Amino acid sequence: MANPFLTVNDEPIILGQALKYLQTAGKLQPMITDILREYILDRELQARSDLDVPAASIEQAVVNFRLERNLSDPQAFQQWLENNRMSYEGFHQQIMLGFKREKLKLLVVEPELENYFVQRKPALDAVILSRISLNDYELAETLFNRLKEQETRFEELAKEYSITNESSFNGMMGAVSLSTLPDSLKVIVQQTLPGQIISPQEVEGGWCIFRVEQFLEASLENPQIKQRLQNELFERWLNQQLQSAKITLNIQD
Repeated sequence: MANPFLTVNDEPIILGQALKYLQTAGKLQPMITDILREYILDRELQARSDLDVPAASIEQAVVNFRLERNLSDPQAFQQWLENNRMSYEGFHQQIMLGFKREKLKLLVVEPELENYFVQRKPALDAVILSRISLNDYELAETLFNRLKEQETRFEELAKEYSITNESSFNGMMGAVSLSTLPDSLKVIVQQTLPGQIISPQEVEGGWCIFRVEQFLEASLENPQIKQRLQNELFERWLNQQLQSAKITLNIQD
């Protein structure tokens, strides 16, 4: 008989039965995908000779990890390792693999990054908007005219009349991706200068008065955008590897 994968109340569960349970629960495919991803990454790391990581970088990462988690005390760190069922060597190896994976990601995505950025830029450009949300068009027109005549401040009207959560923040919506705006509103926003107010626009059955605060043009100089695109490209590469792999699943009793 095969060695048990798990033992529950002294009753053994072999791997084949455990996989069938996962299949019944609809969780087998995600687990297989995770296994395949790790397999592909492991094989790629083993096959490449350009992923060396300086020992000093690994040691510094270990030190930083322990400091961030208040594990400077050797006994506390040892207890943490035991709680996570990990040896120091295994922990060290995990840190090193993290560095290698990051280096692999950069090597894989860098040749395509600039072209990919050009493709994705329209969806990454954003604008900071404020709005006054209303249910009544006539009220929206009245408030808009008051703003045009500079009879009152936008923030005051937003706080008094807006029916959405932004009223608590003087109407400030924050950064919104231009690609997520309705097409008609997107065109108007792009033609509006910062500080200018847009006449009432119908949005989701209500009426909104918008003020353009600032345009945020996407750039690879932005670390968050750069990392996001790198991650997207790496995921695309991983999925391509998965799709080209020949996979056979054998579940035995």
